[in-house]
Amino acid sequence: MAKKVLVGMSGGVDSAACVLLLQRQGYDVSGVTLRLHHYKDRPGTCGSADDIEEAARVAAQMGISHRVLDLCDLFRREVMGHFVSEYCAGRTPNPCLDCNRELKFGAMLDWALDHGFDYVSTGHYARVGFDAASGRHLLLRGVDAHKDQSYVLYQMTQRQLAHLLLPVGEYSKLEIRALAADFGLENAQKPDSQDICFVPDGDYVRFLREFGGVTPEPGDFVDTNGRVLGRHRGLVAYTAGQRKGLGVSADRPLYVLSKDAKHNTVLLGDDAELFSSALLASRVNWIITPPAEPLRVTAKTRYSQRESAATVTPLDGGAVRVDFDEPQRAITAGQAVVFYRGDVVAGGATIDKAL
Repeated sequence: MAKKVLVGMSGGVDSAACVLLLQRQGYDVSGVTLRLHHYKDRPGTCGSADDIEEAARVAAQMGISHRVLDLCDLFRREVMGHFVSEYCAGRTPNPCLDCNRELKFGAMLDWALDHGFDYVSTGHYARVGFDAASGRHLLLRGVDAHKDQSYVLYQMTQRQLAHLLLPVGEYSKLEIRALAADFGLENAQKPDSQDICFVPDGDYVRFLREFGGVTPEPGDFVDTNGRVLGRHRGLVAYTAGQRKGLGVSADRPLYVLSKDAKHNTVLLGDDAELFSSALLASRVNWIITPPAEPLRVTAKTRYSQRESAATVTPLDGGAVRVDFDEPQRAITAGQAVVFYRGDVVAGGATIDKAL
């Protein structure tokens, strides 16, 4: 009997191609779309009614069943709520990481296993492997280096990887679009989504005010000597590395270096001051066997960044220190640092501060 796979369908070309590839491999495939919002005026928003309708049409075209899993409450609490609390604490979160952990490979996988499915699958550009020597499932980079999404999956557990199929990761984006076009899928050329789904206009401050009831508190811009340079509009309006929109007069370009939630200050300085050689991080997740000694890796602190050579040192309490061979620009609290060993994702953690 064919193994049953539940494919998370977003209405986009990658998840549709995922279905096609799994069907060709002989799996019994069904589709599911996660309802994340009840928005009726934001077409294209991930998890919206628009996505659900398009996913259902694509599923029908490919002859598979399709269902909707309503996770709006969980999404509001674990993703949108966490986004608000992190910003209020002076950090800059990546909500896609929380969504992957709590919903796509949390609640969706739990539902699938409870309903007789053997695997879940998504259109992520990454791969799953297995290391016989350690007995551990592995997360690998996608074949297409320009589309590789392994960074946003670093929190995967061994249980999740054991029940995960990522067929799209074996192909380039061009090959995936060609596959969809050859099958005649209507979404073969659909553009990729770019923005945070619940802040499609990029106005984080308005979202924090309207959803989280946050009233930004003005405070001081200061330099590294503690000198007041001007007034800011509230910590939530700024992130490390930001230059535009500061409203501070100076004889040289100034950048946001960091934010101090305790004193409600934003530290400004030169571009050179944005570079740090080390960081501390917590909420560590190891995919390889957790190391007891310092480990040489390549690491990156943002999704779009090229990784750099570094040493990860385990600390007491489950945290890590990461020392880079070359200084890194704008290391930001709340973002993820992800560790690689060749094509293998060794693990990752949430950045607490740059050193």
